[in-house]
Amino acid sequence: MKPTITNDIIYIGQDDAEIRLFESQYNVPEGMSYNSYIIKDEKIAVMDTSDPRTLEEWKKDLAAALEGRTPDYLIIHHMEPDHASGIAEAAELYPGMKIVCSAKAAQMMPLFFPGKDLSDRVLTVKENDTLSLGEHTLTFFMAPMVHWPEVMVSYDKKDKVLFSADGFGKFGVIDADPDDWACEARRYYFNICGKYGAPVKALLKKAAALEIEQVLPLHGPILKGELLAEALRLYTIWSSYGVESEGVFVAYASIHGCTKQAVEKLVDILKEKGCVKVAVADLSRDDQAEAIEDAFKYGKIVLAASSYDAGLFPPMYDFIHHLQTKAWQNREVAIIENGSWAPSAGRVMTEMLGKMKDVTVKGELVTLRGRMKDSDIPALEALADAILA
Repeated sequence: MKPTITNDIIYIGQDDAEIRLFESQYNVPEGMSYNSYIIKDEKIAVMDTSDPRTLEEWKKDLAAALEGRTPDYLIIHHMEPDHASGIAEAAELYPGMKIVCSAKAAQMMPLFFPGKDLSDRVLTVKENDTLSLGEHTLTFFMAPMVHWPEVMVSYDKKDKVLFSADGFGKFGVIDADPDDWACEARRYYFNICGKYGAPVKALLKKAAALEIEQVLPLHGPILKGELLAEALRLYTIWSSYGVESEGVFVAYASIHGCTKQAVEKLVDILKEKGCVKVAVADLSRDDQAEAIEDAFKYGKIVLAASSYDAGLFPPMYDFIHHLQTKAWQNREVAIIENGSWAPSAGRVMTEMLGKMKDVTVKGELVTLRGRMKDSDIPALEALADAILA
């Protein structure tokens, strides 16, 4: 069911319930929404388009919402194809329509529509520029690197609505359960925007100066009321790389189950010592994007991995590499390695963590050789004490 925005703002976005891999890398078992809107006033503005998989339905819904009228403007907040793939087709359908975007987006447009010169249709805007539609006036704010360099957002003062581009987005279709917003919004944020905390903070500062009753993102549900307040609270934490939840996150990569056995023992020890929450991820089997989400959610992390080819077992290497690319920081980490004859995992993990900002290794490296033995338990006890301190 399509959401109701205001009397003048109509939702024409599309759900793709069949897609299972967003951006060819993120599991989306509940599908994905590609949000688009129109503002009907003396002049009409279309706010973004849709993904290629849903473009035909989007065009039908656009025509129905226009009710025979012709759009004056197409506002492009973000040039990524899941939002902007319909620019050329919409321009062909409505020859009098201007395309409004940032200067950087105008530069990028030919990259996605080779052979189509839309330059005479483009109206570029900059910070604090306005566009009057009649009773509605849009004010534009640049939001570079949230999460591409050309991104902008727009604010409608009449209805107190912020069109937030990819900011405040969420995996899932438009009518997913709003009570579960934070889980998939968190996984979305840290995997899509996690690297760009400073630009997100800059956007939050701009938004704080506006009277906002609804946030209309390009993915996921409309935010208003208590849900909007909670989203702003979480974004303040997430964009500053703060700790959202107390507890310990344990991520492990075990080849034959020996390292897993030690992790299970460590989890028991942590609980016995009063740890309020222990989250665990098997990096060989669990969704990596969810593991990245938990690595940002908690402030204390344990990494446990097998040695492999004189280095590090690839699932753990890939996980830490992804944390590096997402600018993971401001965390405390304890390390467990396993190596039957030449342990090397601890060295590689320590080197990788050493390249990150404000990541502190706690306690002594615990080295296992094959299966955990009773003699290894004191070292695990000490490691638990160190990470909980």
